[in-house]
Amino acid sequence: MKIAFIGGGNMAAALIGGLIKRGTPAADLYAVDIDDAARARTAQQFGIATGTGIDATLADFDAIVLAVKPQVMKSVAQSLAPHVGRQTIISIAAGIRATDLSRWLNSYTQIVRTMPNTPALVSMGVTGLAALPGVRDDAKALASKVLEAVSEAMWFDDEAKLDAVTAISGSGPAYVFYFIEAIQEAARQLGMDEAQGRALAVATFTGAAQLAAQSDEPASVLRERVTSKGGTTAAALASFEAQNVKDAIVRGALAAQARAKEMGDEFGAA
Repeated sequence: MKIAFIGGGNMAAALIGGLIKRGTPAADLYAVDIDDAARARTAQQFGIATGTGIDATLADFDAIVLAVKPQVMKSVAQSLAPHVGRQTIISIAAGIRATDLSRWLNSYTQIVRTMPNTPALVSMGVTGLAALPGVRDDAKALASKVLEAVSEAMWFDDEAKLDAVTAISGSGPAYVFYFIEAIQEAARQLGMDEAQGRALAVATFTGAAQLAAQSDEPASVLRERVTSKGGTTAAALASFEAQNVKDAIVRGALAAQARAKEMGDEFGAA
């Protein structure tokens, strides 16, 4: 399968690298980027062909991954429209609805919208995917192959659910980093140096996440097993509950979902 990328940012680089590691020949990959430095970096790092603009070259590919900023997606899609006819179009841009992308592509329908997250940069991501009605099974399989190069793939029947995916897993790494920052600050106040605080915080999150991933039990049960009545963990959790930390996190995720929907409305109105 020949796969082209429009946009050469971090996520595109992660996908290209993941595909190559999984056996896709570099000769079957292609990247378009208007930035000379980004284009040179991609060519040097992966040994793939690159181009400066959208042209008839893209008609030869089986899939085209749109990895550009949401603000420029409309113009990119309009430039691409004359060159699509059989390809699977895969969007990884937040807030761009597949229905709007189809409109900008002159009603083209073989479109899969995805929402990856930044742990894909270390091949530990998770991606939500949704296809327009009528997308071929082989096109869906190709989209899965591309995203599974660096992440788990989770399909949704309703594209609107991707706004929730954006709020949970798309934005979610930032929530985790925010909590790590807080634990590092607590470590600093308890007399540790920066390296010690960081090492303890990161290892704790990595280990706890792996424990949750390898267990069939709910997170609530795992939490209870760490919490002895009257102990240190119970004291910390009581403080969190008194300050409504859990509710604040839930409200934050709901705010992210609302903003994702707003973005779709804003970009779709263009």
